Amino acid sequence: MNALDSIRYSLGMSDMICSMYLQDLSDDDLLQRPVEGANHIAWQLGHLLVSQNQIVNGALPGSMPPLPDGFAEKFTKETASSDRKDDFPRKDELLSIYRQQHDALLKRAGELTPEEFERPVSGPIQRICKTAGEAIAFQPTHWTMHAGQWAILRRKLGRPPLF
Repeated sequence: MNALDSIRYSLGMSDMICSMYLQDLSDDDLLQRPVEGANHIAWQLGHLLVSQNQIVNGALPGSMPPLPDGFAEKFTKETASSDRKDDFPRKDELLSIYRQQHDALLKRAGELTPEEFERPVSGPIQRICKTAGEAIAFQPTHWTMHAGQWAILRRKLGRPPLF
């Protein structure tokens, strides 16, 4: 297994974990906070989608499809405190955008050349990633880190552990 195979495997595993944690949660569940002061899943999903889109497009311009108009503005630090259902897309819309973005990321990861993998990045994403390969490799880690918070919420809601 080479580095790109490992990244693709990690993307698949994070997709499986996130999908399983979300499968039986309702729109109302997505607005529950695991603990006071933590972000709810509805906001976290949008944050992850916006972050992934910006980081991957920053490293490899044009790799990710655009997010819907006005989507990023719904997932800022200022909107994180909102518990209003109308402030966030419904679960089915979030998951549809997730699938589109994730599929595009998998496709791009499969096409990544060794030269692109090592291409240095510039701009604000440099604080997280130094190369385009790192920008892609960061994605499953970021998603899985947030999914750990979802596991806590699932337990709070009385759902059984999945792993």
